[in-house]
Amino acid sequence: MDTALGPPAQMAEQADDLTPMMAQYFELCDRYDDALVLFQVGDFYEAFCGAAERVARLCEITLTQRTDSTGEYPMAGIPIDNAESYIETLLDAGYRVAVADQVEDPDEVSGVVERAVTRIVTPGTLTEAELLGGADNNYVAALAAGERYGLALVDISTGDCYATSVGSETAVADELSRFGPAEAIVGPDVDVDEESVFGAACLVTGYDAAAFERERAEGRIQRYFGPPERLLAGDAERRACGALLAYAEYTRGSSGAVGPDGEPVDPDVDPEGTLDYLNHLTRYDPREYMLLDAVAVESLELFERRSVRGHENRTLVDTLDETACALGRRELTDWLRRPLLDEARIDARHEAVDALTRDPATRERLHDLLTEVYDLERLISRVSRGRANARDLRSLASTLAVVPDVRETLADADVDARLLADLHATLDPLTETREEIEAAIRPDPPQQVTEGGVIREGYDGELDDLRSTERSGKEWIADLEASERERTGIDSLKVGHNSVHGYYIEVTNANLDLVPEDYQRRQTLKNSERFYTPELKEREEEILRAETAADDVEYDIFCAVRDDVAAEAERVQALADRLARLDVLVAFAEVAARHDYCRPTVGGEGIDIERGRHPVVERTEAAFVPNDTHLGSGPMGDADGGETDPFFAVITGPNMSGKSTYMRQVALVCLLAQAGSFVPAASADLPVLDRVFTRVGASDDIAGGRSTFMIEMSELSTILSAATEDSLVLLDEVGRGTSTADGLAIARAVTEFLHDDVGAYTLFATHHHDLTDAAADLAGVANRHFETSREDGRVVFDHELAPGAAAASYGVEVAEMAGVPDAVVDRSRDLLERTGDADTGETSDRETVAGATRTNGHVEGAAVERAVERDIARTLRETDVATMTPIEALNTLAALADRVD
Repeated sequence: MDTALGPPAQMAEQADDLTPMMAQYFELCDRYDDALVLFQVGDFYEAFCGAAERVARLCEITLTQRTDSTGEYPMAGIPIDNAESYIETLLDAGYRVAVADQVEDPDEVSGVVERAVTRIVTPGTLTEAELLGGADNNYVAALAAGERYGLALVDISTGDCYATSVGSETAVADELSRFGPAEAIVGPDVDVDEESVFGAACLVTGYDAAAFERERAEGRIQRYFGPPERLLAGDAERRACGALLAYAEYTRGSSGAVGPDGEPVDPDVDPEGTLDYLNHLTRYDPREYMLLDAVAVESLELFERRSVRGHENRTLVDTLDETACALGRRELTDWLRRPLLDEARIDARHEAVDALTRDPATRERLHDLLTEVYDLERLISRVSRGRANARDLRSLASTLAVVPDVRETLADADVDARLLADLHATLDPLTETREEIEAAIRPDPPQQVTEGGVIREGYDGELDDLRSTERSGKEWIADLEASERERTGIDSLKVGHNSVHGYYIEVTNANLDLVPEDYQRRQTLKNSERFYTPELKEREEEILRAETAADDVEYDIFCAVRDDVAAEAERVQALADRLARLDVLVAFAEVAARHDYCRPTVGGEGIDIERGRHPVVERTEAAFVPNDTHLGSGPMGDADGGETDPFFAVITGPNMSGKSTYMRQVALVCLLAQAGSFVPAASADLPVLDRVFTRVGASDDIAGGRSTFMIEMSELSTILSAATEDSLVLLDEVGRGTSTADGLAIARAVTEFLHDDVGAYTLFATHHHDLTDAAADLAGVANRHFETSREDGRVVFDHELAPGAAAASYGVEVAEMAGVPDAVVDRSRDLLERTGDADTGETSDRETVAGATRTNGHVEGAAVERAVERDIARTLRETDVATMTPIEALNTLAALADRVD
């Protein structure tokens, strides 16, 4: 067991004799035994015993000791002012962190200060800006099982809440891949392969079975969203959603929440209903959106680069991100994760983007205005939880002040663009809320809301009177120094103040004989004495009374204003949603105008793209060669039963010629179109795809006992079982992880199955040149290849797609271009020519070799591999490790590794 969690064994031995403070710590560790407890002691959060040792090691802080009547306990503390950076370290190490704050004022209690857990920080329930690390959503998921799986997700920082149900473990994984939750809780009836369903990066734990009980779950849903039977479909959905809300309450320290053991959690300083900003639930049907599973999201590099050698900010979302605010960035990510299937909704987005593309003045004005929009969703979240400060309220008011200008600008946009007209009509400026904030809160308030200086003068008469008394007292004291110098004749006399002794009159020792009789000694220093007078004492008390009262009144006023804003949370969230959508539409239009994207038509019977481009790669290369794509509908979509147009393309050509880039660009063009964006092409007439499947690239799972080939076959199995005639399938080198004969057999069988039984739009890149024979046997299959040419005896890749099959794979030439040693290249050519003689019985020239590669496109690869192996073996034999320095040995090893790559 992890000694950082649960009640410390060292304290358990003395449980009945612990000091009151340590007894508090022990009890909290027992109650929150799934989290590492940080316990406030003054200005620090302390951990003790095993937790202290773990905190000290992870956070690289000093481990100290606390000694009392019951023993000596290891102790480690982190400063409260900088706690978030240390908490982030603990989260990265896989811990939940229970933060126990002092919930009483130490100056107002005679005994031990009461402490309570006010929040439990977990990877999926973060709300602190320092921990979130960006604008993207941060979801926690809940999964319940029944006749179907119920899935619920919530972003605590924004209030976004979703629910759905699916029929299989695979479908759960597919839906989770849309959202990428950082954390998940599962019900007691859930039995799934957690890593394959949730992913290795998601923290998955079981949660209190009582929270998943139907009656309790439905009661909680009722409290937040209304009648569950009207909102959610099925028992599992309701149980997942209710349990998720319970977990959210638990992590925020709300009243009525239950812990992992099912016991009620004590209320903290936040009142019950602290999560009232969770006021809208979106129940969606997965069939409303194009499905992009985790494999497709990764291989298409939508949100993360696959290789550390890739370009910075060269994912699809970064390439399209011309959004002006955090709201838009999250919405952009959501649109790319969930491309639409409804043609009318897709067309409405295209219509709006078209209007903004044709109107650069409106587009640029809207973008400029949207840059002034703060993250309303996270602001109203903090407001509703009582954690917003005065600066947060001013930020919210600043955003509301922009809304009238946005509406006015939209009024000049194309009135025929339905989405823009709808946004213009429904943008709510919340005028009363803005005016209240602006009237109450100073323009540049301090960070702290309890120390004054927050409320505008003139807003509250009582506060103004108290501040006036405070100011007049301080003005009297400011004049006191001059008047006392004149009265006493002491030119060096000073009037000062400190937090311990208050106001004082300081006189140097040399002038003590001039001190008047009404001066009363307050403090003795080395070279001077400090005094006060009865009048000064009276003024000081008057100032302190006024200052304390003013601070209290000011804080009460601020809280009242904050509560008024919180009451409008639903309106603020609706406004945030509309501003987010507008921001994405403006961003799509900006990308389209700047990078020559075209408006696609969606709903056709095939994929027809003229001069299509890869949206990401074209930004990283000095020049990009566009290519056409023409894939007709498969036999399943041939309503007339006539001759079938090719819907399956077998693509051959050398490595580095552009096969993988081309296939991905076709998928990305279709995805962008259904997300509502224009596309990088001269023209595009596209079908509505229900799903994009990818089997691209090599990977393995050694720890899980799965080889590259096993993963390839697993992904292929998913494609063959789930693809439909409305799917797009990308296959790259299927069958390469086994023998040539086995690989070719699998590739051919897959081709026939997709052609005959599925009818999906398919792009199949391969070095199995025998696979090109399928075009003669299967009506819907066509051959395409990437052109090459020769300049000065070297192969040049033209990156142009042409009809027919490639003559060769040019693997040896690619090896030479990559810098493989000449000896290896020459030996490869020799082996390749011998294979050509054996296979064809013809002369050993390059044309004969081309014939050999048509028979078996893997000949070149095998030749290069054998030559590389011989070269590495020779290098190892010639290397004298005993005489090498460590650096020389590392350099040699790195060089050998490069040859393998």
